[in-house]
Amino acid sequence: MSAATPAASTPDGASTPAANPAAEGPSSNTSAIDRMVLEYLRSRGHKDPEKILEEIERSATPSDDQGKQPETTPAHSISQEELVKQLAIFAQKPANPDENALKDGTNVLQELSTMGNPQNIQNLISSIGPVGAEEILSLDPTDKHQGFRELQSWVDGSLDMYRPEFRPILFPIFCHFYLDLVQQGFREAAQDFYTTFSHSLSPIHQTTLHHLSTITLPYHVQTDEVAQRFRSEKYTVRMSRSGFSLLIGWLTEGFGGEPTGTGEGFSGDKGKRGRAAIMRVVNNHLRFDVTSSSTTSVSPRAWEESTGFLSSVVPQTNGSTTDASTYNASKGELKLGPAPIAEELRTETERTLRDQALVDHDPGAQYDIHYARQAPLTGLVSPAISDLPPHPPSFRSVDVKREVEKVRDARKRIRYDPSVLNSANANTPQGAAVRARALPSICAYTFHDVGEGVPCCEFSPDTSLLAAGFSESYIRLWSLKGEKLKGMRSDFQTTSIRDVSSLNKIREKGGSTTRKLIGHSGPVYSVAFDPVGGSASPPRYLLSASADATTRLWSLDTMTNVVAYRGHQNPVWDVKWSPMGIYFATASRDRTARLWSTDRTSALRIYAGHLSDVNAVGFHPNSLYLGTASSDGTARLWDVQRGACVRVFYRHDDIVSTLAFSPDGRYLATAGEDLAIRLWDLGSGRCVKKMTGHTASVYSLAFSAESSLLVSGGADWTVRCWDVKAAGGLPTKARENGATVNGTSDEHPPEKEETTENIETYASR
Repeated sequence: MSAATPAASTPDGASTPAANPAAEGPSSNTSAIDRMVLEYLRSRGHKDPEKILEEIERSATPSDDQGKQPETTPAHSISQEELVKQLAIFAQKPANPDENALKDGTNVLQELSTMGNPQNIQNLISSIGPVGAEEILSLDPTDKHQGFRELQSWVDGSLDMYRPEFRPILFPIFCHFYLDLVQQGFREAAQDFYTTFSHSLSPIHQTTLHHLSTITLPYHVQTDEVAQRFRSEKYTVRMSRSGFSLLIGWLTEGFGGEPTGTGEGFSGDKGKRGRAAIMRVVNNHLRFDVTSSSTTSVSPRAWEESTGFLSSVVPQTNGSTTDASTYNASKGELKLGPAPIAEELRTETERTLRDQALVDHDPGAQYDIHYARQAPLTGLVSPAISDLPPHPPSFRSVDVKREVEKVRDARKRIRYDPSVLNSANANTPQGAAVRARALPSICAYTFHDVGEGVPCCEFSPDTSLLAAGFSESYIRLWSLKGEKLKGMRSDFQTTSIRDVSSLNKIREKGGSTTRKLIGHSGPVYSVAFDPVGGSASPPRYLLSASADATTRLWSLDTMTNVVAYRGHQNPVWDVKWSPMGIYFATASRDRTARLWSTDRTSALRIYAGHLSDVNAVGFHPNSLYLGTASSDGTARLWDVQRGACVRVFYRHDDIVSTLAFSPDGRYLATAGEDLAIRLWDLGSGRCVKKMTGHTASVYSLAFSAESSLLVSGGADWTVRCWDVKAAGGLPTKARENGATVNGTSDEHPPEKEETTENIETYASR
């Protein structure tokens, strides 16, 4: 019942005597319970029952005591259990006589039905609202302040080895306490709670915390996506077995972790109610992943990054929820080696290389055969031709030209080796020369007079063309060699085309070095040149993705739109060609990625599983796998043909906006709104290292051809170069008796971190 009760935050749990007893009228001689009943009747407007109760009290009072000043009884405190029994409608549970069967208002009808009470009594009590003092006490906002303060003190007062393990639990408890206060209407208490404790949480949660600060009304809690995710999904917290036992001990008994100078520690009614509030969140909204590993075998930062809504972002294995590492291990070994080349194509490529070496008199051409037959990479399983997606059974002349040019590029390419910078002194002429050879040169292009910006741009593989998509719904091409871009005239008959010479006659006579392609009805977010010709010949086709939910294929021979691919229900953020050139993939706001082939207008595969926008896609160099980056904070690796997810990469703290595969097929780099770049080992699914240095979101990534250098571009107006092979982070201490001192082992390798130690930064503004 909604009776007026003493404030739950009062230290002794009872009201003080009235200062002016005469002002209370007839109720001054009544007991504390009678006064509460009278106050309840007055608040509900029941005048007649109030008068009757007052008359009963007067008649029960001796006449000789009328007008005398009542004696002041000493204040006393009662326990929470006594208060419940005195205030609540109490009915014993058959299984537990000491527990109130009617403490929860939502279960009153069900309990009364089992007790056989009449229907009118059931309707009456159900209309009263929450019953029981337990619910009154649970609504006390001071309990959440006190409980979270004590939880912080317990975490900070725990042993150093346990503190990194316990700290991740603070964030979900904070979020649920804040949402509880907002939903219960304690707006000022919620704001005070946020102001008091939000600064003490980990910086990786700042984006979510800022979003929570905008939730100020109960209606916001019911409609906000982030709030509903906290309410409907369980937040996973990883703990060791010993750490979990310590947490349970503190929640139930208040033992352990008492900081110095706290006196009675976490005992008393306040402490119990605070821990009870935490226990409600733990039971209803948290899921504990208790690991058998010892506390010291896990790196301190791994505890924080192994928490979150894993049940939704990591697919279930055999019907049960697992973490990302367990899921990745269950998917077995991947075939990450280079794609095989048909023996006929290889033979023709080698013959062409030998013939051109005789004609060109190039002394270095004698080594081309060596580059044509590369040794398989160690540690990687190479796929067979039968493992590849379907492709034409015979090769064409353009395939031979591409493979020949690929071999020549491998021989002539400048090889970047950032590791030589470790021993070079940049202040000496010799060190400057070494630095110049180890880092890439710069060739910058600037777009002028683009008021709404350029969402995307792309260079062709042979560097002869540049394409850019604009917010005004068109694409513009530039010839980087100064050649005129000519299309086909529209006034010709197809029957007049007999050979190449007749085709050239219908080309436009004029032309310029730039060309505009019009066809989309929304901003163009991504463009991609076809890779069939490689660096040997100009591309023949261009793909574009737009906010109009379509992907379009453009012919660069006719400068016209050939096909519009429809299927996505929302804007298409990204499009990428397969290295084979036959297939391409798209990423959309509709939370899916899709696989297409140029000869079909409908999607071949739909990759569904992300919880938010799929922002970027990319093919593995051997075309067997597809990578996706999403706003749900994860990246995934999919089997292209089966459509199944084979790896989940979960450690980013915000939107993942871009990704890139290393040319050797070993690594995947991801980056996004959390300002960090993560390097993942595709075979194990583990994060190799985290590279930080950007001061704004990272929107583009690219590997060097030998996979030793990673280049990133961000909204902080900088382009940064990173050493992929270098081991980031603090050096591991010397081993003692075969074990490391800093708490890591060979079984649980620590994740490396590279902070602000990028090789070079190029300012783009």
